[in-house]
Amino acid sequence: MGSDTEAENKRAPVALAPIAKPLAGKKLCKRTLKLVRRASEAKCLKRGVKEVVKSIRRGNKGLCVIAGNISPIDVITHVPILCEEANIPYVYVPSKEDLATAGTTKRPTCCVLVMTKPAKGELEGEVKEQLKTDYDQVTSEVAGVTSAMF
Repeated sequence: MGSDTEAENKRAPVALAPIAKPLAGKKLCKRTLKLVRRASEAKCLKRGVKEVVKSIRRGNKGLCVIAGNISPIDVITHVPILCEEANIPYVYVPSKEDLATAGTTKRPTCCVLVMTKPAKGELEGEVKEQLKTDYDQVTSEVAGVTSAMF
């Protein structure tokens, strides 16, 4: 029998949805999940399809991060279209479990919206600057991946 850490390291390969484009590479995925974690700590994150769609329709701007291993895929097929209509950059990450961990929830999350400012109140100067620099870096890389795709 192996230990628990061995079982965690040997995860089953994820079955990605065929529409999961633009898919973040390893480096961009790591940066994106780090941004999601920072946004979650700063209360600048909307989790789940319902909250994300509501925020986009209300005119909130940000970066939409979508999990690529959602089943059934029909749950999230309308989210990229909403993002394109609202000029919101979006990117797919391979795993909904990793996305939930970065968003500090135990329940697997299929999509999150990283906003630059919290829904209520204001951020401290240092936290705001760090979140803004990470956000700008990730969105520029996402724009590069998206333009390379088309």
